[in-house]
Amino acid sequence: MENVLVFIILVVLSYIYIKIAEKFNVIDKPNNRSSHTLPTIRGGGILFFFAVLIFFVSNDFQYPYFVFGILMISIVSFVDDLMTLSSRIRLPFQFVAVFLLLFQIGGISFPFLIIVLLLIVGVLFINIYNFMDGINGITGLYSLSVLLGIYYINRIDHVINDELLIFSIISLVVFGFYNFRKKARFFAGDIGSISIAMVILFSGLSLMIKLESPMILLLILVYGVDSLLTLLYKVYIRESITDPHRHHLYQKFVDIYKCSHLKISLVYAGLQMLVNCIIYYTYKVDIMNQFILFILILSIFIALYVILFRIIEKKDKLSC
Repeated sequence: MENVLVFIILVVLSYIYIKIAEKFNVIDKPNNRSSHTLPTIRGGGILFFFAVLIFFVSNDFQYPYFVFGILMISIVSFVDDLMTLSSRIRLPFQFVAVFLLLFQIGGISFPFLIIVLLLIVGVLFINIYNFMDGINGITGLYSLSVLLGIYYINRIDHVINDELLIFSIISLVVFGFYNFRKKARFFAGDIGSISIAMVILFSGLSLMIKLESPMILLLILVYGVDSLLTLLYKVYIRESITDPHRHHLYQKFVDIYKCSHLKISLVYAGLQMLVNCIIYYTYKVDIMNQFILFILILSIFIALYVILFRIIEKKDKLSC
């Protein structure tokens, strides 16, 4: 019953946000890097933050440091959706938010160099995740596949409160109603992609620390491989890694092969769900077998990415 109430609240909040966004012109207008052709409401991912806030209030203010961090970073990200902020303004808030997240899960008890490494990786992760919001459905569906994987593992080991995951999943479903369309009603925006990235980072790190399983990292394998190899490609062509781009593999499928946004989003989410099933049945096997399987799966996806990228690039050159 509580989940139904959360769903209704988020539906009402989504309707209110649409009306406010229309009134104050919170609109994403198409440019040469866009996959959409019509002006679309920006910042619909505020629903993800609302889901965390509802969890916080309804669960006796559990995880206060994490929630304060996500509140802070969501405000900054929403301002960035309204007016582009310099990375010099955004990054300090992001580092503080990730530090609060680490403090919440006990990460500050690690050696100093490990803490620094986790801070850098955490900030890098939420920024890479922020680049995902490029085609309709990708952020919502892929995040849904990741959180479902985390949820089913967490049901067995009870590392974090299930309701944080359930409420976030509900918010993704409500968001998907408006975004998983040929012509999206609204986009996640920075506030959406970064806030859901914080939820994934918090829950994923919590599982990794508690379970001591490298397989947990594969819960973000599909987009992770795409993103990291895309960054390497940008370095190779001497393009700034912070500049907006159209180099992601899923963007190339849309731009060059004219594939449907929704089909590509389903493929990414479906592949991740397949990997999640493997993780679910192997994350408790002995550590050596986990590492072997981890390297094998990672190598397969890297090889698949490279092959597909070369095929797409060849087609792009031939069509020019």
